Amino acid sequence: MATADLLTADDLLALNIQDKRTELVRGQLVVREPAGFRHGAIAAELTARLADFVRARALGVVVAAETGFKLSSNPDTVRAPDIGFISMARVPSPLPRGYASLAPDLAVEVLSPDDRPGDVLAKVSDWLSAGSRLVWVVDPDRRVARLYRADGSESLVLADGALEGEDVLPGFTCRLDTLV
Repeated sequence: MATADLLTADDLLALNIQDKRTELVRGQLVVREPAGFRHGAIAAELTARLADFVRARALGVVVAAETGFKLSSNPDTVRAPDIGFISMARVPSPLPRGYASLAPDLAVEVLSPDDRPGDVLAKVSDWLSAGSRLVWVVDPDRRVARLYRADGSESLVLADGALEGEDVLPGFTCRLDTLV
């Protein structure tokens, strides 16, 4: 352990907390319950659609839920999106066994009923501050998604609208009502 109070990314990697989701936020361990079934079904469907699109065009790598990214150091922050996309030019080679020290170009968060708005916005801020170009926050209960961009702009997608890859994944589109 780095200190009695702060953990490092290496400490987090060595922890083995069964049946929990963990992240590190400015050296502090965050432990959450596993996501529910609906959350998992939506995240899996969107992951499959993104992965198919990316693979067919050799655009990069899509990573599954709970893949950790080291976003900052001293104190360390390791965040894990529900889905991440890294463009081919930014994919580390070789692929790291631990956390990649970068932010995904696209980070996707699917809200769970226990997510608190302040925590979600803090996570969005961490993604954008670390270099993510686009963050989608999908809210299954409200049947909407909020899009946050690196330039500070944001927009709301209603149930009959579509998630679009914009300049991160040009040509990608997915109607929100097919997910939620």
